[in-house]
Amino acid sequence: MEAVSEVSAAACPAAAGQAGDGKNMAEINLTQGEADALVAMDKQRVNEERWDYPGLGGSITIPLASQDKRENFLLDISRGKIDLLKGSYQNRALQIIVLVRIDFGGQPHRNPDGQEISSPHLHIYREGFGDKWAIPVPASQFPDMADLWQVLHDFMKFCNITHPPNIQKGLFS
Repeated sequence: MEAVSEVSAAACPAAAGQAGDGKNMAEINLTQGEADALVAMDKQRVNEERWDYPGLGGSITIPLASQDKRENFLLDISRGKIDLLKGSYQNRALQIIVLVRIDFGGQPHRNPDGQEISSPHLHIYREGFGDKWAIPVPASQFPDMADLWQVLHDFMKFCNITHPPNIQKGLFS
């Protein structure tokens, strides 16, 4: 994984711990091999902090790290403001690169080739396109899309979060 770390540092001053102006942050691109390696990498919580699963309109961002602590990741959990069944879970690398995102309860997604993918759908990083492509959610890995708490656990498994953060399910979640 050293190659990804070196690419990470070269491509993103913030990832290398250097001050940057942030102007080129959105232009970071990974090769497909680098992105696939980051998705496949085991991830774990960085501390024992307890997180409350967000209520309506809420969101949380939870830091994660690779087992060797050389790569940092983020787990974002967002809920819709009005619709209890709308939201997204995403796993990011380098602060801004969306590796995987699942969107549920929202509008269909239109891929760059014009194909429309209904909700729920899954975005997986694609070289040259980032998270702009979506696929139907694979039922074999997400068998119960009606249970958003279970979807979160299935998503963490899909993203190889092997030591998940302490997330507390709220009374109205």
